[in-house]
Amino acid sequence: MNFLKFLFIIFISLTSSIKADLNNDLINNLNDGQKLIFIRHAYAPGGGDPENFNLDDCSTQRNLSKDGIIQAKKIGNFFKDNKIIFDEVLSSEWCRCKDTAKIAFGNFSTNSFLNSFFSPKFVKNKNKQIKDLKRYVELSKTQNNIVLITHYVLISEVLDYAPASGEIVISDKKFNIIGTVKINY
Repeated sequence: MNFLKFLFIIFISLTSSIKADLNNDLINNLNDGQKLIFIRHAYAPGGGDPENFNLDDCSTQRNLSKDGIIQAKKIGNFFKDNKIIFDEVLSSEWCRCKDTAKIAFGNFSTNSFLNSFFSPKFVKNKNKQIKDLKRYVELSKTQNNIVLITHYVLISEVLDYAPASGEIVISDKKFNIIGTVKINY
């Protein structure tokens, strides 16, 4: 039995150091710049948008919970603690994304190409949004990273990846995933 415990401790130690190395490699990669840092908005309970959804009225939308607010703060701390440099923070126009951006980073601007197209009301915008996002990235002259706070559907469509709430997904400017960081609340 002691031998099994010993093996288990060694296994945990090895996997923890591998994760630390991977995380260090990812941080170093981010510090090289020119990455797209997609962030799915912090935790907002539920799915989709309510029937009475109005883009100009946060009270009609799914919003961050207390856990989501804590998660957004942790996202900001991840960037500060790791001294990750970025030139701009862009957010979807949805309140849960804007709140994530404001709590995590302070300064941000919105751009409609980051909006959700999950509901039938907005699905018609999908192709234009993706085209506009890719064009924006193509024309960007920044040598630093760009932070993009958005929704599951956009990240899933552009990167073919299913992010959790508050998850950070890093890609190059050709939309190839380099790595992910899960931020728990």
